[in-house]
Amino acid sequence: MRTRDGARLDADLYRPDGVGPWPVLLLRLACGRRTAMTSHYAHPRWYAARGYVVVVQDVRGRGTSEGRFRPFEAEREDGADAVAWAASLPGSNGTVGMYGSGYAGMAQLLALAERPAALRAMVPALAGWDVFTDWATEGGAFRLADAMGWALRCAAESARRLEDGAAYRALLEAIRSLPLDDEIPSRPRVLRDYARHCHYDDWLTTPGPGGSWDELSPRHALSGGVGEVSILQIGGWYDPRLTGTLAAHEALSAGSEGTVRLLVGPWDSRGVAVHAGLDSLKPSDVPSFDALQLGWFERFLKGEMNGADRGGPIRLFDVLDHRWRDLPVLPPAAQPLHLSSDGLATRRGGGALREGTPDEAFLDVMVHDPRDPVPTVGGHAVPDAGPRDRATADDRPDVAVYDTAPLTAPLTLSGLAALEIWVEADAPSFDVSAVLSAVLPDGRVLPLSQGHARVEPGGEQRPMPVALRALCATLPAGSALRLSLAGSCFPAYPINPGTGAEPGETRLVDAQPITLLIHGGGARPSRLLLPARG
Repeated sequence: MRTRDGARLDADLYRPDGVGPWPVLLLRLACGRRTAMTSHYAHPRWYAARGYVVVVQDVRGRGTSEGRFRPFEAEREDGADAVAWAASLPGSNGTVGMYGSGYAGMAQLLALAERPAALRAMVPALAGWDVFTDWATEGGAFRLADAMGWALRCAAESARRLEDGAAYRALLEAIRSLPLDDEIPSRPRVLRDYARHCHYDDWLTTPGPGGSWDELSPRHALSGGVGEVSILQIGGWYDPRLTGTLAAHEALSAGSEGTVRLLVGPWDSRGVAVHAGLDSLKPSDVPSFDALQLGWFERFLKGEMNGADRGGPIRLFDVLDHRWRDLPVLPPAAQPLHLSSDGLATRRGGGALREGTPDEAFLDVMVHDPRDPVPTVGGHAVPDAGPRDRATADDRPDVAVYDTAPLTAPLTLSGLAALEIWVEADAPSFDVSAVLSAVLPDGRVLPLSQGHARVEPGGEQRPMPVALRALCATLPAGSALRLSLAGSCFPAYPINPGTGAEPGETRLVDAQPITLLIHGGGARPSRLLLPARG
């Protein structure tokens, strides 16, 4: 097809046997149409055999499509043009549905901003909402491993298109083993040498939020509503972009005249359902992306009354109890648990979580050593996302741990969470990494929610808010809830050198130890806010 500015975009088409006409499913990819995103979905032939024309298109500057690839810049106009073109194909009945995960999910939302007339249904998965806060940063910190890994893959595809063999080999090697021990860990030599092949330098150095970031983001593009399109969003508890998925659902529900649903399951960014509970996941516990979206398209593109739109607006998978829970809205973070300590929370047993505010003030001292940062372990943080046991990480002397007493009855937490913490440091800039976990009776410590915040010089707030991710889990009797605090989470986020220098300018040798003081009780109550019950 040709876009409105004349660029040629290439696609593979799959048609059903029979005379039709048929609805069209459109998948627009930045990872190359020949893969057809079979890492996440069934091959397009599977959908064609079920009565759909399937279009798998390389976005601008990817695969064999013309133009230069700049993430998200052209997806609004190109996506709308692709919807209109797909609706006009031989065998089409004039209605289009879109699907895709990650970048392909964001491309759907951006195309929606143009309100293409033929677009009737869509299923964006693991997509996010705002490029700055869901793709580039979190809590003011650069998403180092996630952003670097994706930039290397983008650069490798650009080098392949240009037949730059030396660059392609070097970039593939870096993809297989992220170059995090470079002299400048956040801007390794391979990305400096081949900066012309990708967007990484721009993402690393462009301030935000707002400004040019808004021009790339569905959050900004869809501020005027979305019309009558029916939208099923799929989020993952272990996907880095879940917070954006939840924000998108809230905005789309308010601005859509169609049916809008949100489903969050135990998926990671690869669309893999991972085991976190007390028993193994069974295939019947978690439907596949294919089953979910086929039901949605059958309902809204073919008019079949199959119940795909039944249930509440929000459906969450309980990662410990392995059941689905329907909610009208996400309960807010409203139930407090206060941090309490004898001053030895960095030694097992010194810290606690209690319902009442401690009368006595306490001080926990935590030292972050950049030579041995607290590693990324589980949760949503790349490169080790998933329900990993973090018991060993919590035993470190640079991690402060606060536990509840063992539960006498099961406790269900379903909704939003937050942290308000009184903290200061002996450096102008510092990080706080917070992880909320379940300590199970068998000794495993499984992350349920986490958040990361970077304090820049002069940016201290008292108390300091740390945005935690939503959660859905039923803790069994005999288990406990744990909050773990640290000064790093590497390599998910860059090591803070303490100076306020930008990550792309910070050398390994520049980072200094940072002492963090955690206050609680008395006039400075630090507290965890859990989802309201009811």
